[in-house]
Amino acid sequence: MSTEPSHQDETPDFDDLTRDIAEVPAVEVITTVAVHLMSAAAVKCGLAEGGEKDKDLDEARKLITALAGLVTAGAPEISNFHAAPLRDGLRSLQLAFREASIVPDAPGTGPGEKFTGPVYS
Repeated sequence: MSTEPSHQDETPDFDDLTRDIAEVPAVEVITTVAVHLMSAAAVKCGLAEGGEKDKDLDEARKLITALAGLVTAGAPEISNFHAAPLRDGLRSLQLAFREASIVPDAPGTGPGEKFTGPVYS
């Protein structure tokens, strides 16, 4: 019997991973992706522990716009129960972005506003 460690245990079994993702409801996938986008956008807006050091509004704009598209398109599919907190988080990020910007975007032109409409404080 060999005492060498088996690399077989370290390699993911893609058939198992495919079966695992097949069991995850769409609402869970959509909300998980949205939360990841929110977290990344918050960091890029300078709202995380790193603050100004991690702030990158160009990156934040992209993340917020992607989040707005996902939330807007996904909301009818995941019910208001799941969509409402995502909309609230999105709006908070849009307002944080506006506040962090030296030169604010005109209403309706901020990140994600082509999907959500203008965001006012």
